[in-house]
Amino acid sequence: AQVVVLNLSRAEAVDSGSVARLAGVTGIWFTGGDQVPLARVLQDTPVLRAMRRRYREGAVVGGTSAGAAIMGDSMLTGNQRRPDSLGYYGDEFPEIARGTIEVVPGLGFLPGTIVDQHFVRRERHNRLLAVILERPTLLGAGIDEGTALEVGPDGRWRVLGRSAVVVYDARRAG
Repeated sequence: AQVVVLNLSRAEAVDSGSVARLAGVTGIWFTGGDQVPLARVLQDTPVLRAMRRRYREGAVVGGTSAGAAIMGDSMLTGNQRRPDSLGYYGDEFPEIARGTIEVVPGLGFLPGTIVDQHFVRRERHNRLLAVILERPTLLGAGIDEGTALEVGPDGRWRVLGRSAVVVYDARRAG
């Protein structure tokens, strides 16, 4: 396999030369870190459109940690809009209520889904529950460390690895 690393600035993400580097790629991998700057660089750019095109044409797309969080058409930023009842703004135990967790557009490789990472290990149930309560049309997928969620070409999900993927589905809630 030939590996090409693209660490793009916003200016490079709109450049046709960067788009050309994606021609014919069979896999795209997003690393960890902070999903917000990564999404900001790629949102509404020719590079993201080229990545989505490669995905539709059969390229495998994946990511770890922040790279998994950006997969949905919506994503968590890790920021709370207001403190919990103890004045805490951390990401593990926020209040389960609408308007608690900041959500911004993701990259859209997994439409209708919002992904949270390090899920069981960092006890992030409350924040994903709060988001699904606010946006019941989304399917919430909490992927734990050492675990992967494989989405096949037919849309079927398969869990791989040593832990779990927790799914919250309020789409039919009344």
